[in-house]
Amino acid sequence: MPKKTTSPTTVYLIANGDLRTSANQKCEAAQAAMEKLIVAALKKEGCKVQRAHSFNKLKGHGFIDSQKYGMEVFQEIPADAPLIVAEAVWQYSHHILHGLLTHRGPILTLANWSGTWPGLVGMLNLNGSLKKAGVKYSTLWSETFKDPFFQAGLKKWLKKGRLSHDVSHVRALKDVKVPVAARKEGERFAKGLLKYKAIMGVFDEGCMGMYNAILPDELLHKTGVFKERLSQSALYAAMLEVSDPEARAVYQWYVDKGLRFDFGKNEETCLTLKQVLQQCKMYIAAVRIADDFGCSTIGIQYQQGLKDLAPASDLVEGTLNNVDRPPVYRKNSGEELYAHEALPHFNEVDECAGLDGLVTYRLWRQLGFEPENTLHDLRWGRPYVFEDGREEYVWVFLISGAAPPAHFIDGWHGALSERQPSMYFRLGGGTLKGISKPGWIVWSRIYVAEGSLHFDTGLGEVVALPENETEERWALTTSQWPIMHTVLKGITRDQMMARHASNHIQVVYAPDKESARFGLLAKACAMRSLGMEVSICGDIQ
Repeated sequence: MPKKTTSPTTVYLIANGDLRTSANQKCEAAQAAMEKLIVAALKKEGCKVQRAHSFNKLKGHGFIDSQKYGMEVFQEIPADAPLIVAEAVWQYSHHILHGLLTHRGPILTLANWSGTWPGLVGMLNLNGSLKKAGVKYSTLWSETFKDPFFQAGLKKWLKKGRLSHDVSHVRALKDVKVPVAARKEGERFAKGLLKYKAIMGVFDEGCMGMYNAILPDELLHKTGVFKERLSQSALYAAMLEVSDPEARAVYQWYVDKGLRFDFGKNEETCLTLKQVLQQCKMYIAAVRIADDFGCSTIGIQYQQGLKDLAPASDLVEGTLNNVDRPPVYRKNSGEELYAHEALPHFNEVDECAGLDGLVTYRLWRQLGFEPENTLHDLRWGRPYVFEDGREEYVWVFLISGAAPPAHFIDGWHGALSERQPSMYFRLGGGTLKGISKPGWIVWSRIYVAEGSLHFDTGLGEVVALPENETEERWALTTSQWPIMHTVLKGITRDQMMARHASNHIQVVYAPDKESARFGLLAKACAMRSLGMEVSICGDIQ
């Protein structure tokens, strides 16, 4: 249990950051502005604030940017002191996980509510990592750091050393009435997976410090899925063996399907045909390696390592997740690989998403539904008032390119490939950008807590927003990436933030609301049969 404190003399504050210097430099001003508001709020409560590390003039930022530096910082933090991890940036959780594991004082993770400066995304990843590691923590978020929700939460944490939120939207599966047909479908699926098993191909584990995204083998094996640990070096080597005509054929397939490319001439700032052809080679190489090892799903890390050798993997990932995709042939025999099927891909080698995506793809096939699914970042959101006067909280689900065109309005014809932002993707590469079509979805997340696998799921509705609202949301987040406008049924913003144990969320469409509910319950029963603790979140009626 965290140590209770009353009016602590000194609160220590740290700012964990990215490994990439350019990202830290760009976010430094936003971080400093947020910290100024946090310090003012703490002083108002009678606290002193000690920032545990200083601004580095040579690097041009004040973030903890490595595990090594994080260990140095924690040597100077009293083990029993109240500690705030303040985030206005994407952060690598492993930079500070070691220190939080052994810290005895109360811990508060705190993020800005902003689409532009992704602190809340970073905080959700850190929260999921702490949950997996069994570290007690409290969490809080704010847009202004002056609102009553934030002020009351901060006051309570300072007084009691802990803070809880409303999670009344969560129910155990055993407390939900499940139709017999849905239960049988789920149990039949799980029985088949446990009997015949499946291989998950992992191209270098542990992307960007996401400790929460690594599934312990002993837990994964209980589901009938086993990792094949693959190398991004091998993927790059296989790319070199793909011929130029093969790459050109994939590119021409894209063009014929209606995918538009936003080409320019400057390699450092624009998307070029040269970059896209490299991505086409990566696509072919990935499918061939997956076939060689018998993989049913694969994940490519890209960050870090491959980013220094090749353009971004995101166009590849979104293509793999789509049933309608360019054919790839076995090198010697000419046989088409994974014909008429997607090869489910989990972005950023998030193995929790990989397991979820594989189960979803196969179960949706069993149910006769379109099986394409993907993860998104739970990036940000804000209320929107529709023409009929109805107000809904509409989330921005956004991911760097792994969304399948089957999810987009007009499919491949509605897709656009733009250059990845230079800040994160020095060698460029195209995204797979589109606006997700209106309809009903099932959302979910597998995560590790208390040494076992857990599964949360609920219903969502993807809504259509006016073009100007969509463009504004893109401008406030990352305009090059695919977007999904989502209303989570029966869940408030703060309930979702309090419960969700990841920056990622898995989504799949269903034909209609009733089918979505049936699929949700069938999948919940499948996950329970695979040994997970299952919770139903929000309104599924």
